[in-house]
Amino acid sequence: MKSVAHFNGRKGRAVMLAIIVAGAFLAFPAPMQPVRAHAPSQAPAERPFGLPFVEPPGPSTWLMVQPYGNTVGAFRQRNTTYRAGQGLHFGIDFAARCGTPVVAIGDGVVSEVDAMFHGAGPHNLTIDHPNGYASFYGHLLERPALSPGQPVRRGQVVAKVGDPDGTCRSRPHLHLEIRDAPGHRRAYNPVQRIEADWDSLALIGGFSRGFQRDLADPRRWQFLDDQPEVSFGGPLLNDFANPWPPEWREP
Repeated sequence: MKSVAHFNGRKGRAVMLAIIVAGAFLAFPAPMQPVRAHAPSQAPAERPFGLPFVEPPGPSTWLMVQPYGNTVGAFRQRNTTYRAGQGLHFGIDFAARCGTPVVAIGDGVVSEVDAMFHGAGPHNLTIDHPNGYASFYGHLLERPALSPGQPVRRGQVVAKVGDPDGTCRSRPHLHLEIRDAPGHRRAYNPVQRIEADWDSLALIGGFSRGFQRDLADPRRWQFLDDQPEVSFGGPLLNDFANPWPPEWREP
């Protein structure tokens, strides 16, 4: 066994320091990094689309006010407004003034203009993209000056922001969805498919209510990027027996 004197000198002190540091790591192991539960496997490797506005986000341009997925607002209306979308908010809502230009998020071909069965009045637009997705733009101010079969380019102005109440004072916003093409029967999380700084958009947009929790599995569907796909007409995904916030009733 080596004596303490053996560790005198610069080299010895270095060896002793390494032993002390290693011992500290063994005594106080680094905490485990959080793991996102239920990460969706269907997300593409790259985000092929852009945002639906030319201007950057801000109080004078546009803000994200409700993301896709298991939001508190969608849960409260899961049996009414969002029943067809399995109880989820199956798009992203961007608040903006009426008349704000809306641009195509990718190259494609117009497939539907003012399709009444999609809702999201007073006007809407669907563009099919060559990568198997479709983008849907709802609550438009006026009927888009486009026709089915017409090609459009990414960044091209295709519509204007409107108000679902038709007043341009109550809640003007764009409702944006990404669906499958050409069937339009499934909705996907735009956060996983649109290139943007989504964490910052959530902060400046004032998304404060958060996502509804299932206390039986409280970490599920709690992040912007881990929300499930929607199959229109399928069973409710969030009819939780023990929800938080608690069940909300109309006064």
